[in-house]
Amino acid sequence: MIEVELKAETSVAPETLASHAALMCYQSDVPEMGKKIDVKARLFDTGHHTTFQHSYFSFSIKGIAVGDTTFGLHLCSPFYNSDQRSGRYSKMFDHPDMDEIREYISALWPDLPSLVMDDIIAYVSKGAEIYQKNIAAATVKAREFLAKERPFASAKYLDATAPKIAQEQLRNFIPVIAPTALDFTVNLSALSALWLSAFTPAMRDVTDKMVAEVLKSHPELSFMFNSGNRRTTDWQIKGFEYTFIGRSPVAELGGVFGSEMAADISMSHPVDLLHFSPEMMGNRVRTVESYVEMSVATMGQDQRHRTLHRSEPYFTGGFYLPPVADAIGLESEAKLYMQQWSDFAAVLPSSLHMVLATYGAMVAYRKQGDFAAIAHEMAKRGCFCAQSEIYEIARHLRAQLTRSCNGVAGLLPALQPPCYSTGKCGEGSRYCGRDLSLRKSEDPNAYFPERKV
Repeated sequence: MIEVELKAETSVAPETLASHAALMCYQSDVPEMGKKIDVKARLFDTGHHTTFQHSYFSFSIKGIAVGDTTFGLHLCSPFYNSDQRSGRYSKMFDHPDMDEIREYISALWPDLPSLVMDDIIAYVSKGAEIYQKNIAAATVKAREFLAKERPFASAKYLDATAPKIAQEQLRNFIPVIAPTALDFTVNLSALSALWLSAFTPAMRDVTDKMVAEVLKSHPELSFMFNSGNRRTTDWQIKGFEYTFIGRSPVAELGGVFGSEMAADISMSHPVDLLHFSPEMMGNRVRTVESYVEMSVATMGQDQRHRTLHRSEPYFTGGFYLPPVADAIGLESEAKLYMQQWSDFAAVLPSSLHMVLATYGAMVAYRKQGDFAAIAHEMAKRGCFCAQSEIYEIARHLRAQLTRSCNGVAGLLPALQPPCYSTGKCGEGSRYCGRDLSLRKSEDPNAYFPERKV
């Protein structure tokens, strides 16, 4: 089951800190720390919630499903910081604990008939079996692709990286009911909003436990968590019918609104200054809009960029079959497995069916970001150390921006990894082995070739 432990918090009591912040606004002298006001009546009930945002809480969360993180904790609100265990270290791949999965489902959806539960466990086990049966062949194929795409990679690099790529691509057969863990930091008013708006069984469970951890130390804050105002209905992604195999993610440029961006790579690496320099403020009102379609795995990667805005996602009906999985002949397995997931829609609660989707199930949504946010994203995702699918999305978008004539010539120099400008890998010893000489090509897209791995 989901476990939550409070690991750290702001050192001053929340009511004291909120009182000090409020008094700072309304008196000529700096207020005395420790003087309290009625924060419920004067601040919370009146909506003066910035005063509560000086208090932060850091939680260690484990046992929550990957799907309940992607479609829950990380879905809507940008007001958090989160560091999640890489899927590379999930137990689900080599040593899946089906009892843990069964317990998780039973706790959050307690009314499922036992026969349906058995069918779910068999389905989840099947995904792990596909992974285990094919990981050796996938590793060989991944190394083959790596050697072609990264001509300057050492044998040591290829040997170390091929198993990681194979795992990354074959995980698309694993359902996102797989457990994960994360550190999650949130301010007090955001925690109140997160708790009040919890929209799935797992969201209610995990936010209940976060709030309980806070109230152990600060019972005086219970007024911020009024169950009478809490959401009672569930949300789930629309579109549960499997229809196609996808072999490429989609990125379609919707429009560019604004003109030149003046920036160079030194402003975004290793520390991104684009959101902090007054000369760059004009970029905040210049935007890029796009439509994207990708796997659930890559949606989780995309959510790391919290200065971007996203619409409500929906399942497209596709399964993203990565190049390695495709090359070793797993298309028929993918079709059968996705159909099995699709068939569950008739008998399962939608909120459960949603998190039984595989990592490879495809979702779509619209994105919008200002020039600074887009530059930050593209600098990270144009790197060969980025997962190949999210790199492909960045590559497609960059190619379309290159062709656009809507005044984006000044934006393009910012849409590249540090190595493009400097000729040196921004990640140092993690140099991927890509051909750095291609950055001098007359073809603006030559440095961003299609990748299989």
